[in-house]
Amino acid sequence: MKYLLKRYLAVVYESLLMLALALTVTAVYYLLLGDASHGWKRLGLQLLVWGSMGAYFVRCWTASGQTLASQTWKLKVVDQQGQLLGWQQAALRYVVAGVLLLPAGLTLWWAMLDREQQFLHDRLLGSRIVRV
Repeated sequence: MKYLLKRYLAVVYESLLMLALALTVTAVYYLLLGDASHGWKRLGLQLLVWGSMGAYFVRCWTASGQTLASQTWKLKVVDQQGQLLGWQQAALRYVVAGVLLLPAGLTLWWAMLDREQQFLHDRLLGSRIVRV
């Protein structure tokens, strides 16, 4: 259970980092294009924030297997052979994790039931989080 708590704390830390990234991207977007509360500007901002977060995660997972939060909690994302994810697998992990978070954080709840305490998106994609 201690391992699962560590992983959930990493998720909280990651959420704070993503909030900071989203606020920064939004501020720059607003300075360049003005109000983005509706229409194509709003959609553009949403896509930019989603893409910026994706670029951060994919880069971290393919370069070292660790984001800033996972470095802090000494966790690493790897494939079934213990190797770093390729960019396609990392991008797919980002998309699937995002989709599985939408229904009330399903992927996070799944870890409580999983025999190895893996998130649902990792179970489905053959990736896993290991201790460093």
